[in-house]
Amino acid sequence: MNKTDSPDTVLSRAVLRLDANIFGVVAGLIGALVVFLATNWLLIKGGPVVGPHLRLLGQFFIGYSVSFAGSLIGAAWAFVSGYIAGFIVAFIYNAVVRLKGT
Repeated sequence: MNKTDSPDTVLSRAVLRLDANIFGVVAGLIGALVVFLATNWLLIKGGPVVGPHLRLLGQFFIGYSVSFAGSLIGAAWAFVSGYIAGFIVAFIYNAVVRLKGT
C-alpha cells in the first residue's frame, strides 16, 4: 500500500472474488447433506407419522419421499439446486465487486 493509494483502491484490492464453481459445489454439498441427514434422522426417530412436512419436498424434488432411497434422490436434487443457487450468488457478488472496483 502506497501513501498515495485512495481508500477505494485499497478496498478493491482487498475484496475477495469468489470462484462461482467452487461456491456452487460447496452450497450443493451442504444442501445435499442437510436433506440426506434430515430424512434419515426422521426415519431413525420413527413414530406414527414420519416427516409430513419434509414429505412436501416431493413437490419440488421429483421422486423424493421420506425413505432411504428418497433421501438419496433428495440429496441429488438438493445438490443440483444448491449448486445453481450458489453459482448465481457468487456470480452476482463478483459482478457487484467488479462494478464497485471501477
